[in-house]
Parts: sequence; structure tokens; C-alpha cells
Amino acid sequence: MSRLFRDVDGGSLCPRGSVVCIGAFDGLHLGHRALVRHAVARAQALGLPAVALSFEPLPREFFARGNPPPRLTLPRDRIEGLFGLGLDQLGLLRFGAALAAVRARDFARRVRAGRLGAREVWIGPEFRFGNRRGGDLALLQAMGEELGFAAGEIEPVHVGGERVSSTRIREALRAGDFVQAAALLGRPYTIGGRVVRGRQLGRTLGYPTANLRFPKTPALSGIYATRVHGIGAQPWPSVSSFGTRPTVDGVEPLLEAHLFDFDGDLYGRHIEVEFVARLRDEEKFPDLPALTAQMHRDADGARRILNASPSQETAMVDP
Repeated sequence: MSRLFRDVDGGSLCPRGSVVCIGAFDGLHLGHRALVRHAVARAQALGLPAVALSFEPLPREFFARGNPPPRLTLPRDRIEGLFGLGLDQLGLLRFGAALAAVRARDFARRVRAGRLGAREVWIGPEFRFGNRRGGDLALLQAMGEELGFAAGEIEPVHVGGERVSSTRIREALRAGDFVQAAALLGRPYTIGGRVVRGRQLGRTLGYPTANLRFPKTPALSGIYATRVHGIGAQPWPSVSSFGTRPTVDGVEPLLEAHLFDFDGDLYGRHIEVEFVARLRDEEKFPDLPALTAQMHRDADGARRILNASPSQETAMVDP
């Protein structure tokens, strides 16, 4: 049974011990997947539960609250993706001032002697943890000798001769290079969420949209050719706007997907929007007629691109 917990302290969750992997896992790219799958394989070999530890908010967001770094994945998608890799338990630890102040040695001790009873701890290349990023593989191995657990670091995963990283994915998304992003992720880049009610301006302009909130700093913004998953047996062609809607004074990032030739009620449904191609930047128009004219051009452009571009989903291989 999959279990989600939010604190590293508390009653024992793994009385017989566990195999633990630790990471931010933003985007859950090929490197993250390799780490989790390695931990799951080791746990199965030892007959122990496999546990991942991550953080929410991400440490970089906490330390840069005035200008947080772009986020690839919202918590729900990260949780579902991690459990989908075979984990038994996931600790999405509340990262705040208290956890930030914990020394690396004390954090390692909690993981070993606390509620997880870690027998093995695995991290990705160059991962750091603890106060002032003082913890690394060498410290984990030294603590392991002291406390009786093994620690290791998986080999980096490379695509195109360079190590896979969330930074590379963010750069690809900013550049509108969704083929490169998909190669690093092992799947097309998508944003998922539950459809919420908006101002319904798109409906009055002839372009009703399915709206997803994104309460983090997004890694991309603009107008895109997209496909929506979760509506029917096949991804639904669409054109989407992702940003702060400058013409209508938007604030919080909102993903608005107009599904071509769709007639139905999607409110409350969980969908995923797959990004296929970038059409243009967000732009402030002088009035609604000018905005509507551009929406017609965007829709026509998106239809042409989607008709000429088969879905990447069936072509991706996740090693």
C-alpha cells in the first residue's frame, strides 16, 4: 500500500528498515527515474519497503521566496509520478526554517534511526542536503559506518552527451524545444490539474477554455499548440495560453486550453496538457477585437502544426 507522509520525525513507518532515495525530483526526469528505480530494485532484493524523500516547497523556492526558480511539476503530479515508479512510501517533507536549520549529520541520523530505519540510502550525482548544503555522499558514507547503513550515488544519466538535469529541461522549455525536453524527461512535457472556472471571457470570444491554475513560477509562458489528455481515448488537439493574461489583467499564472471542436463540461475534471510547439510570446493587445483576431491566427497555426506532428507519446522510450 502506498503511503504519503510529511515529516521525518514520528512513529516508526518501517519497523524492519527500508531503502531510501532522496531528491527534489522536480520534473521527474530520466535521472530521477533512474535513482528511484534503483532504490526500488534494491528494496525488492532486500525484501524491504522502498521510500523516497523529497520536499515541498522545494529548498530553492524557500531560499528565494522573492524570486523563486521556475517549477516544472506541481506536487500532485510529482506524487503520482513517484508512486508510479513502484515506491511503497513517499515523504514530501515540509521545508521551512526548522528543516533548513537541521545539520546534515542530524538529518542523516533521523533518516537512519527515526521512523524510516534506513538500511541503504541512495542519492543522485552532486546531490547536497542539510544546513548550508553540508551533506554529500562522503558524509552519508561516514555516517553509515557509524550508524550501520550503506550509502551510494547512482551514475549520471546522459542525453546528447550531457547529464540530464532539471536546469537543461527548463532551458529547453524556455526555448520552445519540446523535442529536447521530451528526450530529457522520457515523455512529452505536460502540466496537469483540475479544471477550474475562469472569467469565461474566452467563451464570449468564441474560444471557451479549460483552465488550470499553476500556483508556482512556471518554466514557460506564451501561446502553444497543445494536446489535452484525459478527455477521450486519444489526446485532444488544442491551442493554449499559459501566463498572466496581460490583456485582461491576470495575475496568477493560468493555463487556458481551447479544445478544438469540443462541446462538453470539463469543470472538476483532471486533465493533462501536453505542449507540442510554441507559437508566440504573451502579448498585451489594445482591445478585445485585436485579441480575438490574434486568437483566430493562433488557432489556425496550432491546427496546422498538430496535423503535421504525430503525438510523441507513443514514440518515447523510458529506460
